[in-house]
Amino acid sequence: MSILCLKCTACGTEYPADTLMNLCPVDQRPVEIIIDLERLQAEQPNAAWHDPGRNDMWRFGGLMALDINDPDDRQHIVSLGEGNTPLLDFSDHEPAARSAFSLAIKDEGKAHTGFGSNPTQSFKDRGMAMTVSMAKRHGLDRLACPTQGNAGDSLCEYAEAAGMSAVIAMPDDTPMPILGRVAAMAQASDRFHLRQVSGTIREAGELLKREWIPDGWFSVATFQEPGWRIEGKKTLGLELAEPGHPGEPWALPDVLIYPTGGGTGVLGMWKAFDELECLGLIGAHRPRIICVQSEATRPLVDAFEQGREDTVPAKAGSTLAYGLNVPGGVGHFKVLQIIRESGGTALAVAEDEIHRVLSKTWKDKHWWLCPEGAACIAAIPALLDHGMISAGDNVVAFNTGSLEKYLPELRHLL
Repeated sequence: MSILCLKCTACGTEYPADTLMNLCPVDQRPVEIIIDLERLQAEQPNAAWHDPGRNDMWRFGGLMALDINDPDDRQHIVSLGEGNTPLLDFSDHEPAARSAFSLAIKDEGKAHTGFGSNPTQSFKDRGMAMTVSMAKRHGLDRLACPTQGNAGDSLCEYAEAAGMSAVIAMPDDTPMPILGRVAAMAQASDRFHLRQVSGTIREAGELLKREWIPDGWFSVATFQEPGWRIEGKKTLGLELAEPGHPGEPWALPDVLIYPTGGGTGVLGMWKAFDELECLGLIGAHRPRIICVQSEATRPLVDAFEQGREDTVPAKAGSTLAYGLNVPGGVGHFKVLQIIRESGGTALAVAEDEIHRVLSKTWKDKHWWLCPEGAACIAAIPALLDHGMISAGDNVVAFNTGSLEKYLPELRHLL
């Protein structure tokens, strides 16, 4: 195992690598895993840890918290083929063609031939693959997760594969394909439990803290495990940077457009970029990070526009982009730091624009773009107006799940 220690993302307090914890006890902020990069560079120079022949996220070997090539680590890894998803060329998108920038979609939803695939058709599988694997390493067998939907679906999938138990709390208006799948698992096995709440992930988390965590269930809520979900999500950034062909350099896009609820993926990708720079594989250049939210629920956007260092709890609105209906987050302070450090921005898009882009993209391309992914595409005209995208830029937008998981709520848009 290549973990040097755990470190608080705010106060910097360090903890031993094998510490089982939730938030940092000093300031109640998230912790992250610190990889022993000096040792990795000495033992596997020139990115020898990178195995492009693997068709999943574990292709990054010793740069991961668990190394698939290490027999001791491998016995704990629970993998279902997640990661190594494609970039779909969208340069014929009208604003991209007109303004002469390159646009690609990092598609985390439907499977594509020749690539890896996320088993529950969501980017959440990256975080949950690492989370359940690390939980297995620590001997845990009861995990608790509040969710807007996809994370709970993913946790059930991986917990089932690992023989663990899970309790999922989610809003009662979660799209039926997601809610129904978790409900079916809870009906079929006493190892799974579903609790529905009126509200959002915030109320779901409160329920678990009140009724389940005190009984010994370990919380794997967003940022509340010891850096495990960040570590899984960082593979998004590693995949963006890795060479497309042997002999090509590691390199980053100019702009990343990311639909942001809690923000684990933002921290994960930024961590990946920092690690790659420490290993001498990339320079100091970073993409401009664009965090997109719905106008219905926009705590990050409000904090960014008002110059605040953290979000304040917002009133949740109504949006078809359920993954963006997150009224606050314990890691939002770090997301705001990253946006500003990158020279990026936070931007909210109107619901009718999300609907319009989703419908048009389906009709034009037959891509299974989820509402959160559609929000990223809908943000592009405003980003052009604000100078966040320029001619010649290499832009990547993220589609974090499959449209299929949001039916029948979205059927009228197809």
